[in-house]
Amino acid sequence: MKEILLELEQAPLAYSKIIFSAPGEKSPSLPGKISLEKRQKKDGTAFYFAEIFRENKAFHQSLEADALLPFVQKVMESARFRQVNLFSLEGEVAFRISKKGKVSRTVNRKAAPVLCRQGHNREKNYLIREGDRIPFMVDLGVFTKDFRIVAQKQDKFRQINRFIEILDHAFRDWEQEEIRVLDFGCGKSYLTFFVYYYFAILKEKRVRIIGYDLKEDVVGHCNELAKKYGYHGLSFVVADVTRDVLTHEAIDFVISLHACDVATDYALNYALERNVPYIFSVPCCQHEINGTIKKGDGELDLFLEHGLIKERMSALLTDAIRAQVLESEGYRVDVLEFVDFAHSPKNIMLRAKKTTNKKKKSLAPLMDMEARYGFRQTLLHLRNKEDA
Repeated sequence: MKEILLELEQAPLAYSKIIFSAPGEKSPSLPGKISLEKRQKKDGTAFYFAEIFRENKAFHQSLEADALLPFVQKVMESARFRQVNLFSLEGEVAFRISKKGKVSRTVNRKAAPVLCRQGHNREKNYLIREGDRIPFMVDLGVFTKDFRIVAQKQDKFRQINRFIEILDHAFRDWEQEEIRVLDFGCGKSYLTFFVYYYFAILKEKRVRIIGYDLKEDVVGHCNELAKKYGYHGLSFVVADVTRDVLTHEAIDFVISLHACDVATDYALNYALERNVPYIFSVPCCQHEINGTIKKGDGELDLFLEHGLIKERMSALLTDAIRAQVLESEGYRVDVLEFVDFAHSPKNIMLRAKKTTNKKKKSLAPLMDMEARYGFRQTLLHLRNKEDA
C-alpha cells in the first residue's frame, strides 16, 4: 500500500482516473470496485468524483485534492484491493498486490489517457443522462431512487443511449407531427420506453409505439407502467412475431434490439412486406446457420474447421445475408458498430432506409451459396418465396 500512496503523494492531481479492483475480501459491506475520475469545477478547481460499487449498486462521493490520500489509505486498508490502475496523460501505472502482500508495478506508456471532465456530467454527450429525473427508469431498474445508474445496468444504459443517438441522427429533420413505431421482441422494454420518452417528451411529437413480446407477465407490467405515466401512445401486445398476425397500420420505422435468432428475420420481413421507411435492428443469437452449415468444398470450408471460428463466421454471414436482402429490395443499408465490443459482443446494427422500389440485387447467388453449404437462412427464404 505504501508504494501506491507514495506514487500519489508525488503528484496527487496528475492522474485523470484511478481504479481499485479485485478486492482481497468479498463482503456485502465492502466495495467490490472503486473508480475515481478527476473533474473540474466551473472555477477551474480540480477534484475527484468517486464511484463506489457495492452489492450491484453504485454510490457517489466527491473528493477535494487534499482528501484523496486519506481516502485511498482507508479503502486499501478496508477492502484490501489487489489491483490499482492509475491513468495520466503519460499512460498507465498498474499495481498488483499478491495474497502475501508483494507489490509489483508496471508502466504502460501507450494506454489511452482519460481526459478530465467538467463537473458531474459523466456522459455529457448522452441525450439521456444519469441524474435526469425520469421515474420510469427507476421502475425498470435502470436508475436507483436517486436517479443514478444501477451498477449492473451500465452496459444497458450505454446501449440504449447509443440507439437513441442513432435515432436522433436519422430523425433530426423529421417534419411530420406524428411518428409510428413497431418494436419487435421488446422484452422488459427498456428501449421502447426510452424511444417514447425521446420522441414524446424531448422532441414533443405525437407518438404511437407498439411493442411485441411473448411473455404475458412482462407485457402486462409494461402496459401498467405506460398507464401509470400517462403514455397513451405506448402499448404492448403478447404475440409470437414468427407466426401471429401483426398490426396493419402504417409504420414509420421498425426497431428490434436483440430479437433472438430468427425473430430478427421476421422483424425485417415485416418491414419489407410493408415498405417501412426505416429499419433499426441489432441482431442477437444467430444460431440458424451455425447449426446447419456444412463443408461445401469451397472457400468457406476454411472457417468450418474450428467451432469458435465457425460460430463467429456464421453470425457474420447471417448479418451479411440480411444486409444484402435489404439492399435487394431498395434499401440503403449501413452496418454499424452499435457499441464497443467490450460492453456487448452483440454490437452490430443494421440501419436501413428505403430509397427505391426497384430491385437492385438478385438473391440467386445467396441461394446458390446456401445450397452448396447446406445451411438455411430464414429471411432469405421468406423473401425468395415472395419473389417466386
